[in-house]
Amino acid sequence: MILVSQSIRSIAVAALSAALLGCIGIDIDTQFIRDEDIHAAIIDQSVDHYSEIDPLYISDEVKQYIDAYIRPRDGNETRVDKLQDLLYGEDFLHIQYSSDETHTAMGAFHAREGNCLGVMNLYIAMARYAGLDANFQTVDVQPSWDRRGDLLVLSQHINASGKISARRTYVVDFTPEISLQQLTSDIVTDKVARSLYFNNLGVEQLIEGNYEEALAYFKNALFLNEESTIAWNNIGSNYNRLGNSEYAEYAYRMAFNLDDNNATAINNLAKYYHRAGEFRLAREYEKAIERFNDRNPYYHFAQGSVAFDAGDFDDARKSFRTAVRLKEEEPDFYYALAGAYLRLGNESEAKRWTDTAGRILALYDNIYQPSNNKVKIIDSSSILRDSSPGISIYPPGARRRN
Repeated sequence: MILVSQSIRSIAVAALSAALLGCIGIDIDTQFIRDEDIHAAIIDQSVDHYSEIDPLYISDEVKQYIDAYIRPRDGNETRVDKLQDLLYGEDFLHIQYSSDETHTAMGAFHAREGNCLGVMNLYIAMARYAGLDANFQTVDVQPSWDRRGDLLVLSQHINASGKISARRTYVVDFTPEISLQQLTSDIVTDKVARSLYFNNLGVEQLIEGNYEEALAYFKNALFLNEESTIAWNNIGSNYNRLGNSEYAEYAYRMAFNLDDNNATAINNLAKYYHRAGEFRLAREYEKAIERFNDRNPYYHFAQGSVAFDAGDFDDARKSFRTAVRLKEEEPDFYYALAGAYLRLGNESEAKRWTDTAGRILALYDNIYQPSNNKVKIIDSSSILRDSSPGISIYPPGARRRN
């Protein structure tokens, strides 16, 4: 989870996270120079301060629960299917989604609910005990913002993946809905996932106004993963609440220095400089976001969605067309554009764009997209790789490039 303080409306149309777009980058030179004294004061520990907390620990009770259903003779794919039953089946734990709290594996087991990280803690712990290869995996999705008091919380996504055989892998997801799956994912280490766990605990304490407790969790997250742009951004928000503007500015700049696609950090810097009365500098950061958004298809998709919800279907059509032009392989862009044409009374154009979305989905059928079943088996021999020759998507009526 990432924090930023600003209005809901400005987020919807002007501040989509750049985490989805590894190839754009925000065009601004912050002239960042690492300050060793401030850096050492923020990451001021030499050991994990919460070593007694193991998010992946499962008790004998859970192990017996697994052993009663998964047999030694079961193959890997059967084990994956049975784990799905154990966690999500109505006759078993029937775990439900809840964004309120990040659980350990045991916490999710007893609560029978949790967010994606908490439930993946339980899934991975159970899968490994059952003899399966299981790893945390981050996934790029459309940012999801939620109002918590006077803070906006940007939720990012994590799931689980593992090998069944040399050519077959599985992916397990847990979320009510994932839209705009960008066909990208990265396996992360248990240590990085542990850092995310303490980052989430910090966010939860920050929302409650427990700033010192939040600070301790964010520091631990950064101790575990000093490259975490999420934790740097969040600790900046925490220092803002504690009135330490010097450390807040440094943390935001550190977040952007580590990831020049971090629109959230730049937005926080713009607001920081406004509050500090440095309006020229604040405007430079705002212009950088404007330039970035102009090249960001997800920003145009968000604009189109706002226009569509307001009943301005022609403006929605224009924004969705821009999104398609900037990123041709997102089927939801095409479905949205088809919806705009349908509301405009142009059924033939709506059908053309719907058909194009269907062709894209068919082309990427073996690349993971979440489903109601929570689990997808992937045959790597049929996945289109970046090096696959001759693959291109052409919208209806588009000029084909040689």
